[in-house]
Amino acid sequence: MPNTNKLAEPLSLAHGPAWQNRFMLAPLTNTQSHEDGRLSDDEFRWLTMRAKGGFGLTMTCAAHVQAGGQGFPGQLGVWDDRHLEGLTRLASAIKAEGSVSSVQLHHAGIRSPKDIVTDVVGPSDDKDTGARAMTLHEVEASRDAFIAAAKRAEKAGFDGVEVHGAHGYLLAQFLSPELNRRNDRYGGSLENRARLTFEIVEGIRAACRPDFQLGIRLSPERFGLKLAEVRDVAAELLRDARIDFLDMSLWDVAKEPVEEEFQGRSLMSYFTGLPRGEVRLGAAGKIMSAAGAAAVIDAGCDFAVIGRAAILRHDFPRRVLADPSYVSPALPVTAEHLRDEGLGSTFVTYMRGWKGFVAEEAA
Repeated sequence: MPNTNKLAEPLSLAHGPAWQNRFMLAPLTNTQSHEDGRLSDDEFRWLTMRAKGGFGLTMTCAAHVQAGGQGFPGQLGVWDDRHLEGLTRLASAIKAEGSVSSVQLHHAGIRSPKDIVTDVVGPSDDKDTGARAMTLHEVEASRDAFIAAAKRAEKAGFDGVEVHGAHGYLLAQFLSPELNRRNDRYGGSLENRARLTFEIVEGIRAACRPDFQLGIRLSPERFGLKLAEVRDVAAELLRDARIDFLDMSLWDVAKEPVEEEFQGRSLMSYFTGLPRGEVRLGAAGKIMSAAGAAAVIDAGCDFAVIGRAAILRHDFPRRVLADPSYVSPALPVTAEHLRDEGLGSTFVTYMRGWKGFVAEEAA
């Protein structure tokens, strides 16, 4: 029987409020907001149910920081003051449930769908997507938009933000030696390719109040990324201590690296082994049970990041802490089950695109 006691312990961070436990709601795409980025009632319900369900930190979906950085339909926006009303309502409701509130800041870069964003941009021209290279001015404007979005989240009453540097979106594109072929100060060496990420982190820390909580999400594989380079960036972020937490998206917390020279140990171990001082470390990837969550803590993380299991049960943390043998419902589940767990019809439709997640309905 796994020992889940550590999961129940509060987690203090260098800045901002302590989390009531070691569970973080992963930033999950749900396509439920309005076309102009304003919060919908469905997205409000989905997130506040997770706060009520016991998550120590409740994170929004990826919220785009520029209109031209949108990554999917119905995406939450944080690029204009028109978004403040909904964001303020959401922050207040999350905190009322005893959960720490955070907005994930995002720009899709070359992954922006052409039917939503007419002028798709990235670090360099990309023939696969038709994206064009950003000018130096546009790179700087994007950096400033991340910082302005953090200020907007702060104004709305959120406890903090997470910078999305993972999954092949804009900041990961800049990190990739394959996708970033620039010859200015944002391209070339790893230091230059990581510059945009570090300038955003530094800018948010300087612009927001001292107790504003700042995290960053990284992924160490796919999308032209190299494990050794992402590990070096993570090590510098941890050493620099401007962030409060590092959220590693690993696809599967138990997997080994794809790159052969790093195999023989878990992908996660390359990050749990880094010195981190007061910065907290968490990992995401197929954590579907009490045993899975406990194993992440036992392996050296400070918190567990819950995605699919939080879709299946809004109160995953409460269930785990009440029952060390808890396992998520078997897939597929019915659309009715998902609606009962706070997913709106648009979100349910989106989940039908995940193979084997939603049961086919009888004709």
